[in-house]
Parts: sequence; C-alpha cells; structure tokens
Amino acid sequence: MKPARWVAHLALGGCIAVLAGCVNAPPALYMWEAFPRQQYDTLQRAGYSPLEQIRLLEAHAEKARGANANLPPGFRAHLGMLMLEQGNPQRARELWQAEKLAFPESAAYIDSLLKRLDASAKSAKAENPA
Repeated sequence: MKPARWVAHLALGGCIAVLAGCVNAPPALYMWEAFPRQQYDTLQRAGYSPLEQIRLLEAHAEKARGANANLPPGFRAHLGMLMLEQGNPQRARELWQAEKLAFPESAAYIDSLLKRLDASAKSAKAENPA
C-alpha cells in the first residue's frame, strides 16, 4: 500500500473514531439505581430493615418522578410486598395495581397476589367479625 493511501486510511479511521465518540447514547429505559441490590438483599434477609427499604425505594421513586424516568419492572410489586409485610395491605394493593398497569405482562402474577390478599382479608373478617 502506498504511504499516502495508508495515511488517508488512518486519517479516515481516526475521524470515524472521533465522531463515534460524540454520539449520544440513548437514555436508559428505566432508572434502576440500587433497586436490584435491594431486592436481592430482601430475598436473602440481609441488609436494611423493611422500613428502611421502603424509605429508600420511595426516595428512588421520587427521584425517578423528578427526572421523568420510568421505574423498573418489579419495583412497585416489591414495594407492595414490603408494605404488606409492614401491615399496610391497602397500599400494597395500590402498588400492585400500578405494577399491573405499567407492565401488563405481570397481570397473571399480580392477579394471584391480589387474590391471596383478598382471601386473607376475608379470613381475617371471618375470624374477627365487627
């Protein structure tokens, strides 16, 4: 290859590399942050207490709202589980329904959670009639 042609190829390659570096990456589809780690820690019964996890997840949701970013799949369902664990079944229901609305593919799972929640509420009423 002639030296002039080699230099032209090298210059062209350098220009392409510089321009490729200037391309903006598409924005992330979801704002994940520490959510996967929090979820893992919950399943391992390690890390933060449920109340602290709720606080962290609610702060994450607020940050996502402020950034106009989407919450990741499972986020609302996980927060709902924590709410239920803390004795707030109504908030759990709201979060699970929001998860189902945001991710329709979760409908079968969310419906099973709601069905169990309803059954639990009925048996609690039967045991403690008002």
